[in-house]
Amino acid sequence: MYLETILVLSQKGKQVRSVDVSEHMGVSKPSVSRAIGLLKSGGYVVMDQNGHLHLTEEGREVAEHIYEKHTVLSRFLVSLGVEEATAVEDACKMEHIISDASFYAIKKHAGIE
Repeated sequence: MYLETILVLSQKGKQVRSVDVSEHMGVSKPSVSRAIGLLKSGGYVVMDQNGHLHLTEEGREVAEHIYEKHTVLSRFLVSLGVEEATAVEDACKMEHIISDASFYAIKKHAGIE
């Protein structure tokens, strides 16, 4: 979720800091700090000298894949009649556990591209 959050915030045209991630996700600053440390050591995120977070190429690919799952699953659930707020919340949970095979089958069935 951290990679996805950095992607979404950066798409809004702003420089992303750890505090922005904390506020957006509603999690503590120490939790974000720990997660960012792990993402940096994994090669997904870099932090510049001003404390701004940037996705690496690999981090961007992972974040975009997760975000695609989130948006497609949200749209699919809404198309089934699920209230939008519930669909978004459920999609957030589903995006992390659904297999790529099941995701692409849903995407194909729903005609969502």
